[in-house]
Amino acid sequence: MKSVKVYGPGCKRCETTENMVRDAAAKLGVEITLEKVTDAKSIAMAGVMSTPGLAVDGKLVHVGGLPDPAKLKQWLTA
Repeated sequence: MKSVKVYGPGCKRCETTENMVRDAAAKLGVEITLEKVTDAKSIAMAGVMSTPGLAVDGKLVHVGGLPDPAKLKQWLTA
């Protein structure tokens, strides 16, 4: 099971990123636990300077803007 965190204040891009993660995991048949991190201090402590940020299994893999769907699949299957 993959642990995924979406970092962001709850903006439209953050919500879209969350939906992209859920959809990709479902299509790939990968079980995930998805956590939304909205606290500004926690976001900064994770090293996210531009939202949304995305971490998979504790590793920050994406910062700022929407993630590339192909890379998202790669991160979820690695």
